[in-house]
Amino acid sequence: MSFEGNDLPGEPQGTRVGYVLKMYPRLSETFIVNEILAHEAAGMDIDIFSLRAPIDGRFHEALARVKALVSYIPYEPKRVQSMWNTLRELGQIFDVQLGDYADVASANDFHQAACVAIMAKERGTTHLHAHFGSVSTTIAMIASRMSGIPFSFTAHAKDIFHESVEHADLSAKLSRAAHVVTVSDYNHGYLQDTFSRAADSVVRIYNGLDLAEFSYADPVEREPLILGVGRLVEKKGFSDLVDAMVIIRERAPELRCEIVGTGPMAGPLREQIQRLGLEDSVSLMGSRPRAEVIEHVRRASVLAAPCIVGADGNRDGLPTVLLEAMALGTPCVSTPVTGIPEAIEHGVTGLMVEPGDVQSLAEQLLRVCASAELKLSLANSARQRIVELFDIHVNTRVMRERCFAGSCAGLNGTI
Repeated sequence: MSFEGNDLPGEPQGTRVGYVLKMYPRLSETFIVNEILAHEAAGMDIDIFSLRAPIDGRFHEALARVKALVSYIPYEPKRVQSMWNTLRELGQIFDVQLGDYADVASANDFHQAACVAIMAKERGTTHLHAHFGSVSTTIAMIASRMSGIPFSFTAHAKDIFHESVEHADLSAKLSRAAHVVTVSDYNHGYLQDTFSRAADSVVRIYNGLDLAEFSYADPVEREPLILGVGRLVEKKGFSDLVDAMVIIRERAPELRCEIVGTGPMAGPLREQIQRLGLEDSVSLMGSRPRAEVIEHVRRASVLAAPCIVGADGNRDGLPTVLLEAMALGTPCVSTPVTGIPEAIEHGVTGLMVEPGDVQSLAEQLLRVCASAELKLSLANSARQRIVELFDIHVNTRVMRERCFAGSCAGLNGTI
């Protein structure tokens, strides 16, 4: 299903959404900022309830455009009196029987949910929406139970596939939510197969981009640069990219590789680069401001996203940087992990290799860097795929109309 401009249904009226997020802002969660900005551009009122204070040292410039009031919910209150004050206020506003919450595992979860319920009621919130089916959804679900305000959540990847995910907990959240959004057909099928009727409310709505901010440019005249962007964690597959550069350096020594991002694998990756003698070919760039990352993508010959499934089951959903590169005209080489094949079609909108296949990764990166014709063909088709499926204003409008307005009827599981 797709919509064009004024063919979309009208906006839901009187809707005020409270976003419940584990931590806001967070450098790696650009998609949440994109989503909120698109809702606000359409005139929707939004509040943000953050369960933790931010710890990142850098933030995206786009945060300055977010109008929503951000409230940091008290975490582990230091004084018992603070807890009792919240419970007293809760009892004054809602008909809450504490015995009904004996199943809540954490006193802190109960306290934070009570704070969210009280603030949401005071602000006239009509709907609570969480990202990730973990602690943020736990708080939204309990706050919904306290206040009667319906809740929903977006399921991504770690919150579905990681070995720490408790089947019964996620099943309960799927069952109790007014609706559940997930970001790929792969996720949608997995949730339905795994949770059966509990997943009946799940719909697939892709993350998206504001295409006005990602203008297309032909990739023919680009630097001899292979670029990787993302958190330095196992699932990104950057260790395979470093290994592939050994092969690439032998056949095309002019090609360099830059990896932008930070994370726990920074040390091991640096040691790997030194051990392989790749200091002149591979650079770890650390974190960069968003505008600078976009410029890196614009000048690269190819974006490498060699994603893998981690030993703990963790994996990427559909990396935002892939969508950004496709929109900008930068050819992509990736792997068929979870929802990635829904954006990257081998030989059409990008090139694919099997996860962990270092030889094939090197060959496909060399292939695209060597052919101006292939670069142009992949880039043109990729941009069209983004326009058709990943326009943030189209996708968030469907989310507002079909989900926040109280009904997902008619979506048939996807858009």
